[in-house]
Amino acid sequence: MGTFLYSQQLLKMHCPPPCESDSAFAAKFAPLASSSCSGVGASRGHEMGLKLSKSSSGGSGGSLSRKTREGAQRGKAKVYGRQAQERVLEEEVPEVSETQSPFRVFPGQAFPLGVSEVDNGINFAIFSQNATAVTLCLSLPQSGEAGRVDQELIELTLDPHDNKTGDIWHICIEGVPRSNVLYGYRMDGPQGFNEGHRFDRNIVLIDPYAKLIEGRRFFGDTDHKLSKFLGTYEFDSLPFNWGEDYKLPNIHEKDLVIYEMNVRAFTADESSGLDSDLRGSYLGVIEKIPHLLELGVNAVELLPVFEFDEFEFQRRRNPRDHMINTWGYSTINFFSPMSRYASGGGGPVNASQEFKEMVKALHGAGIEVILDVVYNHTNEADDKNPYTTSFRGIDNKVYYMLDSNGHLLNFSGCGNTLNCNHPVVMELILDSLRHWVTEYHVDGFRFDLASVLCRGTDGSPLNAPPLIRAIAKDATLSRCKIIAEPWDCGGLYLVGKFPNWDRWAEWNGKYRDDIRRFIKGDPGLKGSFATRLAGSADLYRVNKRKPYHSVNFVIAHDGFTLYDLVSYNFKHNDANGEGGNDGSNDNLSWNCGFEGETDDVKVKALRSRQMKNFHLALMVSQGAPMMLMGDEYEHSRYGNNNSYGHDTSLNHFLWTQLDARRKNHFRFFSEVIKFRRMHPLFCHEDFLSKNDVTWHEDNWDNLESKFLAFTLHDKNGGDIYLAFNAHDFLVQVAIPPPPKNRRWFRVVDTNLESPDDFVSEGVPGIGSTYNIVPYSSILLEAKL
Repeated sequence: MGTFLYSQQLLKMHCPPPCESDSAFAAKFAPLASSSCSGVGASRGHEMGLKLSKSSSGGSGGSLSRKTREGAQRGKAKVYGRQAQERVLEEEVPEVSETQSPFRVFPGQAFPLGVSEVDNGINFAIFSQNATAVTLCLSLPQSGEAGRVDQELIELTLDPHDNKTGDIWHICIEGVPRSNVLYGYRMDGPQGFNEGHRFDRNIVLIDPYAKLIEGRRFFGDTDHKLSKFLGTYEFDSLPFNWGEDYKLPNIHEKDLVIYEMNVRAFTADESSGLDSDLRGSYLGVIEKIPHLLELGVNAVELLPVFEFDEFEFQRRRNPRDHMINTWGYSTINFFSPMSRYASGGGGPVNASQEFKEMVKALHGAGIEVILDVVYNHTNEADDKNPYTTSFRGIDNKVYYMLDSNGHLLNFSGCGNTLNCNHPVVMELILDSLRHWVTEYHVDGFRFDLASVLCRGTDGSPLNAPPLIRAIAKDATLSRCKIIAEPWDCGGLYLVGKFPNWDRWAEWNGKYRDDIRRFIKGDPGLKGSFATRLAGSADLYRVNKRKPYHSVNFVIAHDGFTLYDLVSYNFKHNDANGEGGNDGSNDNLSWNCGFEGETDDVKVKALRSRQMKNFHLALMVSQGAPMMLMGDEYEHSRYGNNNSYGHDTSLNHFLWTQLDARRKNHFRFFSEVIKFRRMHPLFCHEDFLSKNDVTWHEDNWDNLESKFLAFTLHDKNGGDIYLAFNAHDFLVQVAIPPPPKNRRWFRVVDTNLESPDDFVSEGVPGIGSTYNIVPYSSILLEAKL
């Protein structure tokens, strides 16, 4: 219990008990959370002199000299100069001059964390249990300048007697501007590495509760490759206008069709036809909403949109220093939208506004917004090559899981693991999630490597993780979809066993594997294939869980695209710079007879059938289907199954290729999606009963059988018959009689060319048998 003892003291654990409401918690600390900075010690507010000296504003240098540190008077503010690479040697005494400031400072208040506007100023509050010295650093707005992360900083040293309540450091400043101020903190504390501490007062750190982050303004701008990042705030703008007729889509989980996509990659390519200022932006997504509607999806799952540093691989020499992080699974801050997704280099305030415009427009089109969120690790890497920007320097021992020697545990595969079930970190995550729901109106979250969130502070698995329960029970999050990626890099595989409180859905990895194996013709998979199509009752028929708690997918962002799944037996990751050691070696793929690109007509025809087979299987399965951006036009990464570091056509949506395949491949994908959404038979709220489905099968135990046929029954007679042939030979199948007064109409035959492969009104004349060619599938509908 050692790490939790402090929680019994006032505000040392800055979060309500699990069952305490937000309002009750706020009321309990109302004296500390009043709307004024005055409170205790208000009469001690005073004007502050400023000491000027040139020093770095960031982590590459800029330490104060010993003599200057010892001579600095309490209550003085210090300003450090613009030269980001200049170091002040320990024995040097920088030249200091006094100047007057219009600021008045007060002790401030501990609640809420982050920056808040109060009656007589701006309040700053930050948690650190182990810091012994905290300095607030400010960069004030200057006319005509933006992105001032390397400019001079005003530094205000916080007094642990006046500016600290429990483990929360705080200060209120009167006279500081209400917007366009950059800020961060210097933290000092114990230096015991083996005790888990990583304090370094030379680094200006980002406030974990910063709502906006300023850094470089343009994505991939090599002129500012080593840009620093600081927090900022905005209290001058009017509230965002969501509109009088605005409403949330509120789509039931059983009716979702999810489109996993990357905001930047969706429109970054010139083929998008957008102006350069709009390409790769939130506003760019708005311009392409008609494509999403034409495709038929009703939810987008956005790859990470929290602030991240796309140049993190290039901050030091290494085999990956040619890469640009385009996927974004390397979070700097959990509250701020990615600022470089603003149009035209507009910065963090515009990014926030344009993100809301995007959500509003998507909602107006009936499309929900689900965020892929990364709470299992941060950008700060490992101890060998740390990239300290925030949590590590604020309180490494609290924010990260450590072993008994004070070293970082690594269940994320990225060098560190967020200490998710520590009370303070748990409340940070909950506050972040609530912020995205209340401020940005998002509809749900997919939690990357969510098994990490099921580990205790020592890394051991928990049967009832407090964070997972809190998310499931939180009132603000109650309308949201919550989806787990139920595994991590430490081997905690929880597919079908993720702690859920009947709320959590899961990325169903077993669905992906079984569907891939059956469609490509592996033996012994017929029973598993049927189980997956029917909603994976073996995994999810527990307590009050439903078929839609299985998020079904064949393809996701990591791994092969759909085209590559049928074109490559092996990964081809040489471009990643790791000698082919990255990415999965087991892709359950089949190249249909030739590795990679080919002009062989038969191979290409087989690949086309297989892609259609996969898509049909996905869209007729019980559960919530998810597809990957680009699969609707056969996007290829040429066998690269781990393309996170390529801001190129390898990841970008190629609109010219879409146009070239709009009348065949895209048409089939779109029509099948719309057919699913029009037929409730594929969207059962409960698991299938004997009255819901007939399996035309008496050969379940034959491991060599690769054929499956079944009928979904409609109470009004609109039955649907499906058959999948994964054999390398033709199967003549007996078609069961249709319901009374109905006839079978062929809607889908994946062996046929477009437009005959999908006919929405159906083709009549189906006899008592049907010849299903190798590696193909059919769908028949009973109609009057």
